[in-house]
Amino acid sequence: MKRPTMKDVARAAGVSPMTVSRAVSGEPGVSPDTAARVEQAVRELGYQRNDNARSLRQKDPRTSTIGLVVDDLANPFYALMARSVEDEAHRRGFLVLVGSTNDEPRREREVIAAFTARQVDGLILVPTNGGHGFLKQPMEAGTRVVCVDRPAKGLAVDTVTVDNRAGAERAVSHLLGHGHTRIAYLGDRFDIWTQRERHAGYLDALASHGIPEDPALVRHELRSQPHAAAALAELRALPRPPTALFTTNDLITIGVMDGLGHPDPIALVGFDDFPLADRLSPPLSVVSQDPVALGATAANLLFSRIDGDRSAPRSVVLLTRLIVRGSGAGGGRSR
Repeated sequence: MKRPTMKDVARAAGVSPMTVSRAVSGEPGVSPDTAARVEQAVRELGYQRNDNARSLRQKDPRTSTIGLVVDDLANPFYALMARSVEDEAHRRGFLVLVGSTNDEPRREREVIAAFTARQVDGLILVPTNGGHGFLKQPMEAGTRVVCVDRPAKGLAVDTVTVDNRAGAERAVSHLLGHGHTRIAYLGDRFDIWTQRERHAGYLDALASHGIPEDPALVRHELRSQPHAAAALAELRALPRPPTALFTTNDLITIGVMDGLGHPDPIALVGFDDFPLADRLSPPLSVVSQDPVALGATAANLLFSRIDGDRSAPRSVVLLTRLIVRGSGAGGGRSR
């Protein structure tokens, strides 16, 4: 079946194609009666405006679309960030295309290639650990790029992150303040920048209290809740198990909680807050970062660049906060 055109809508509404264009675009000068007839014809015919063709006819090459590339949209943290970006884009009449990389450089290149082929005006990117030289060509062609949550190696663009290292140091210091010295670290892949920063904060806290790192208490590469639960079981089976845990993202925290008893003597502080964390028994102590603020800040920077800002790249670091609840004390003490 042939796709209806603007001429078809004009014929059905009894107006000129130019009037249809003005009515569909919401331009002034179209009477309410005419706009109503055009709207009815659009609905009856199922007409959809071709924005790519429209942009080719206009001097402004923008497509009013941006791309958002995250690690995993199923992660509540990135879902909230995506919604925040969408809200900022909606206020400006932009559409957001969203893709996930699962932290795989090859998939990242594929998603970005798909977005740039659609001529997005800009990209908000949670970068993988791979190289980003492939972005040089679209950036030279005018695609603006902002990194969020992590910086990209060798990419001179605006970047929005949080104080990961300091936040982790505060969390582990809180556990140390409750008398725990055998504190386990449960983290995601170590090649992810945020995870390296949080591990560094863990080590900073131990060092400030004169406690050497025990490699037996450190677990990296935990990419799922089952992986986290399995790591907890390994730690509890040690001859000298930990009495406290520091988990470095919400999915790991949830996986660990699946393996804890009710009640459980092990103390726990997680990086990332999540819904109902304060309703648990005991309530979960967390390092809270704001994915909504991250998304909004990155989006505002991107739209500033799209609108013509050519100043030097900026690095914005948002603050985290330690929310102390019941789980950060625990019943156990170091042996």
